[in-house]
Amino acid sequence: MSPIRSASIAALASAVLATTLTGCQFGGEQQDISPIVIAADLELSGGSAPMGAVYQRALKLKVDQLNSSGALGGRKIELTVKDNRSDAAESLRNINDFANDSRVSAVIMGGCNDCAVGAARTIGEKRIPTIALASASAVTEPVADRKYVFSLAPNAGDSAAALTAELARKGLRRVAVLHSADQSGEEGLTALRREFGKAGIRLLRAEAVRPTDTDVSGQVSQLMAKKPQALVIWTPPEQASLAADSAHANHYPGSLFFDAAAAGDLFLGASAKSTEQATLIFTQTMVIDDVIATTPAKAARREWFQAYTARYGGYNGISSFAADAVQLIADAELRSGSAAGKVNRDTLRDVLETSQLDGLSGPIRMTPDNHSGLMPQALTTLVARGGRWRLAG
Repeated sequence: MSPIRSASIAALASAVLATTLTGCQFGGEQQDISPIVIAADLELSGGSAPMGAVYQRALKLKVDQLNSSGALGGRKIELTVKDNRSDAAESLRNINDFANDSRVSAVIMGGCNDCAVGAARTIGEKRIPTIALASASAVTEPVADRKYVFSLAPNAGDSAAALTAELARKGLRRVAVLHSADQSGEEGLTALRREFGKAGIRLLRAEAVRPTDTDVSGQVSQLMAKKPQALVIWTPPEQASLAADSAHANHYPGSLFFDAAAAGDLFLGASAKSTEQATLIFTQTMVIDDVIATTPAKAARREWFQAYTARYGGYNGISSFAADAVQLIADAELRSGSAAGKVNRDTLRDVLETSQLDGLSGPIRMTPDNHSGLMPQALTTLVARGGRWRLAG
């Protein structure tokens, strides 16, 4: 981990916070009332539709909050959303449409790794700043080929390190892994192998599942046959729930550990019994109602949690990434100093590349060498108790 990635949260105390945006104008200059147009390419149908719906709700709520807060001065955010149907080719068409619209300042892409990676070249050629909510390292690496692409999601290395540390703390040395058969899952398995090697943890077996699989019992049985002390599940939420249910039905006596990719709803619903006492590595926003609001950032996270829950009747952990993406773009637009009504994407990109924010997801820091902004300190250990996620300890 680089020194930049390992910088303490305290070093971000002087970062630009969501609450510091102002609408002040200097001298007698005419107030800029031009809209800030943010486009979103989301998975609103197809296999990843549940995740896309969460992002869409979060974007709408965050935009409404900023527009009503007065933080943007006389400006308002306009949000335009297109469905990529969970398909990389459709996503690329959407990106081209957004890039060709001169009013669009920046783009937010959903959690589809293939979509973000597949569009990276076009994003660079069109020079349109883009924040993807996908986690694969290839979304932003190599940075030399991804100058206009940024990401906000827990990366595999940080997640694997936190998960391995918790396994070691509990003395669990014999582990099996269920992972998704995609770029995110393969990258996660590689990161886990690396971290297990450092910690002296033995990987007994690994099995893959497709993100669209509705039956994972075969793979879970293969893993259980090795009698692991812990079963690590590195899949999207739907497969994670299926895996937990299968392990429970077969009376698995060991511990369940979930990577951040498995994070979904705060309340576990039908899987509550299967996941009781399971461990999840994720950001504190999922359980912010358990946290005393001792800082402005924590207070903002609690307010976000309460606002999202009040509007939508529940809470989903990944919503904070979408909200932080809106905040980063709005902040960068105000700081870019563009002439009224003129979109300067190159300047906006430059500002994004040095953005610092104690965001709803946790500390975020972009640098010219690292476009994956969520810092490792954002991750914490959660445990399932009484049908919902709670802060461990």
